[in-house]
Amino acid sequence: MARAILVMGGNVGEMKPRLRQAQHLINDRIGIVLHCSHVYESKAWGFDGDDFKNQAMVVDTDLTPEELLAAVQEIERDLGRDREAEARDKARSGQRYASRAMDVDIIFYDDLVVDTPDLKLPHPLMQERDFVLAPLCEIAPNKVHPVLGRTVEQLRAELHGRQENR
Repeated sequence: MARAILVMGGNVGEMKPRLRQAQHLINDRIGIVLHCSHVYESKAWGFDGDDFKNQAMVVDTDLTPEELLAAVQEIERDLGRDREAEARDKARSGQRYASRAMDVDIIFYDDLVVDTPDLKLPHPLMQERDFVLAPLCEIAPNKVHPVLGRTVEQLRAELHGRQENR
């Protein structure tokens, strides 16, 4: 059994009920949800949009990383994510990111490092995103990033230090 850490969120519609629904689907389809953070609200990252609500969770799973990716993408679709509509919005706006009903990112899968076209672990931008690090600090502050060699808590402190120096 592997231990995965996921962060989910979105900014379209009523997010708190959708986050609860995602928790249930993850528990049913992926594995045992061991810990969930509180729901955090954050500004849209990388584009102008409504605020996001985000939550982190620790899940024990028998799925491989690739199976886990397929499962979270199916859950995203079931909860209203439309990647084709997002692509159209991004093309129209010229921005890299867009609003979404649900996004589920795999942040860690044990201490595995994966770099394939479809899956990168740990998540390659996690250390740049407070909306990821804040809920992670609540549920796994001492988790060590297997590439950077620093804890989630240290990564968040470094991010805040960089932001203060801007």
